[in-house]
Amino acid sequence: MPSFDIVSKVDPQTLDNALNVARKEITTRYDFRDSKTDIDLDKKASIIKVITENSMRMNAIVDILITRMAKQGIDAKCLDMSKEEYASGPMMKRELPVKNGIDKEGCKKILKIIKDSGSKVTTAQMDDLIRVTGKKIDDLQEIIALLRGKDVGVALQYINMK
Repeated sequence: MPSFDIVSKVDPQTLDNALNVARKEITTRYDFRDSKTDIDLDKKASIIKVITENSMRMNAIVDILITRMAKQGIDAKCLDMSKEEYASGPMMKRELPVKNGIDKEGCKKILKIIKDSGSKVTTAQMDDLIRVTGKKIDDLQEIIALLRGKDVGVALQYINMK
């Protein structure tokens, strides 16, 4: 039977490439000239750490990061924007955790959307992915189109279409 998996993952190399392009753009921008700005990626904890001088520059940096991530094909929903910036001496710091995996609440929301669609597919929730199986590939494609149209709060990828 045909099946596919619904996951929420961010490729670390693609994220690193997006951050490198953002760093390069920041160093060439006029409004960031002679500023003490640093963007760092903690690969083990999946946290982007941004340090700059004021909140205006912080907002511009976050905007640049989101733009560059979108150009690399990374959805901006993978960043946890709930943490606010905080002052550390004369500098402003902000940590942007990168979300990997679908949490239980997101899984429930996705499963409810699929169940309410009335499509003849079966779903199985595994650790951080959801496997959807059906008799026809067309049913699976309908589910993908349905989920792309809905906002479930996390960035979704559809892999292992068999």
